[in-house]
Amino acid sequence: MSNNRVFRDRRDAGRFLAGLLDQYRCRPDVLVLGLARGGVPLAYEVAKDLAAPLDTFVVRKLGVPGQEELSMGSIASGGVLVLNDDVVRGLNLSSEVIRRVAEAEGRELLRREQMFRDGRPAMDGSGRIVIVVDDGLATGASMRATVLALRRSRAARIVVAVPAAPASTCQELRALADEAVCATTPSPFFAVGQAYWDFTQVTDEGVRDLLHAAAISRLPDGAGVFCTEAAIVRSEIVQVKDGIPSDDVLFDLVGDADLVLIGAASHGTHEFYAARAAMSRRLIEEKGFAAVAAEADWPDALRVNRFVRGHGEDVTAEEALRGFERFPSWMWRNTDVLDFVGWLREHNDRFGGHESAKTGFYGLDLYSLYRSIQELISYLERVDPAAAARAREGYSCFDHYGDGFDGQVYGQAAAFGAGETREQQVVDHLVDLYRHAADYARRDGRLTEDDYFFARQNARTVHAAADFYRSMFAGGVSSWNLRDQHMADTLDALACHLRHRRSGPAKIVVWTHNSHVGDASATEVAARGERTLGQLVRHRHPGDCRLVGLTTYAGAVTAAAGWDRPAERKRVRPALRGSLEELFHEVGEKEFFLCLGSAAWAAGTLTSARLERSIGVIYRPETERQSHYFRARAADRFDAVIHIDDTRAVEPLERTAGRNCGGPPETSLRGMKGHFEESYV
Repeated sequence: MSNNRVFRDRRDAGRFLAGLLDQYRCRPDVLVLGLARGGVPLAYEVAKDLAAPLDTFVVRKLGVPGQEELSMGSIASGGVLVLNDDVVRGLNLSSEVIRRVAEAEGRELLRREQMFRDGRPAMDGSGRIVIVVDDGLATGASMRATVLALRRSRAARIVVAVPAAPASTCQELRALADEAVCATTPSPFFAVGQAYWDFTQVTDEGVRDLLHAAAISRLPDGAGVFCTEAAIVRSEIVQVKDGIPSDDVLFDLVGDADLVLIGAASHGTHEFYAARAAMSRRLIEEKGFAAVAAEADWPDALRVNRFVRGHGEDVTAEEALRGFERFPSWMWRNTDVLDFVGWLREHNDRFGGHESAKTGFYGLDLYSLYRSIQELISYLERVDPAAAARAREGYSCFDHYGDGFDGQVYGQAAAFGAGETREQQVVDHLVDLYRHAADYARRDGRLTEDDYFFARQNARTVHAAADFYRSMFAGGVSSWNLRDQHMADTLDALACHLRHRRSGPAKIVVWTHNSHVGDASATEVAARGERTLGQLVRHRHPGDCRLVGLTTYAGAVTAAAGWDRPAERKRVRPALRGSLEELFHEVGEKEFFLCLGSAAWAAGTLTSARLERSIGVIYRPETERQSHYFRARAADRFDAVIHIDDTRAVEPLERTAGRNCGGPPETSLRGMKGHFEESYV
């Protein structure tokens, strides 16, 4: 073990210490004490890792009157007084002077104990293994007072654990305690703070927060079980900031995988969008990821792709996002996506004309039948104007569904499900013309390889969308499976195209809802035959993908009360009892990262089926259980989970996303409408 190790901060030091105390993990007779204030953040990490209860131990220095920085001893919880004989004798301090200082510091000690614990009684250490943690030792006077006090409380075993101390101090403590764990013993030893990059002072409020977080996730004393499910999960989580794991944690999870699917428990949570964007930036900058593929319609995302690559007519990121104009527009027309699209353009501009080095933005979804037809006809106009004119004439049969045909999914489903054949004939005609147009393009060379791929994907989307809307009208699970099958096929086609363009690996980040990212085989919907994008990707690319879910306990969300209704800022109710989200709330951290592949204890806990919440573009709190929960085994569903306990609503670029104009009548569509609203995620 290196004596030159420098810790990032106290909690980093605590996690390191926990690794040296592994033999005490999940023992019911262990109690962890943190010396207030500096030792509490380290003790919190140790207790969390060992799945043990946490309390604090207060020690007050007895300063010499008039020279308070000079210690003549210490007073500890329980009234134990330890004097520095050299100072007392050298200054000839009277017993009366010592008594007055000890009484004053004793009153302050009691005040701090009550404040730190919020009135909770101190935990009884008698008969227990008591692990005492501090952020470092110099002379060791405070720790000696602590050990003597614990001897009086009849602790069964006293273990002292510190990240840094002089070798001589550690040796003295080994003679006094039953065990002393000193992670480093720097020589020469100047000060405790030199063992840290960040040695910011711990506040009273910080101590209270940590003790409260530990208390709410621990069973009451005497219950006989200290290794609770929340404690087990807590022992293996990794701290994050704003939902974003450190580069080391993120890159360790991703490894050499080419496909990273990052989900979200809703379509309207700011933290989910911001965290996905931040992680994607790091993967693009440091790991060479070539594309972001989103749960967005292909032609709308294609407009964004042209902008971020420096093509097209849009001048700003906001203009590029105007293609997302129909319900639910806030999914992609929001401030977090706007910031990311602007950043991606700046990132790509640094590569100038080197197109293969640029990162693209693509859509995986298939709702865009109408717009994909438009894109396909535009492509035909470049290679065969006469064929394009004939296609446009046939395409006019859709006009009776109104200007918003593409957004009005009920009209599309009716067209392809009510026995009408002309629309399908038009679709078949367009796809056939596309195949011939590809031959024309190869002959005259006027179109780029990208143009050809984009047109081919539009044709695939037209065909898939027609099948999707027909199946939606008929009802059943097939519409969901067709959609996720199309997203998986689009992802594979995109990866193949990018590999060819870049003459190398094509690493892609995928942004979709948890309902698509998660593996459906680990959920109750598997019994209905449903498949998901994540499940298909795992099957097609074993070992080459990572599935990351994002969850929350409570807060606010942007969602609508019904299909095609205005976007609202809605309060998210606290998660239901017995749910994954409630368990994560009981862990007691504001946010954390859990890698299920390496966290064996936590993964074992999460292999049981629990309720999980899913909020799509529609949120109905009044029917929370029926509308937004299903059962799943999180450890099998995801490779990792990021939990943010309290979240905010995403900010749409418009104040509200109002109803679309027009729209088909609901005659004969009522049953299908309900099916669509509940399944749109």
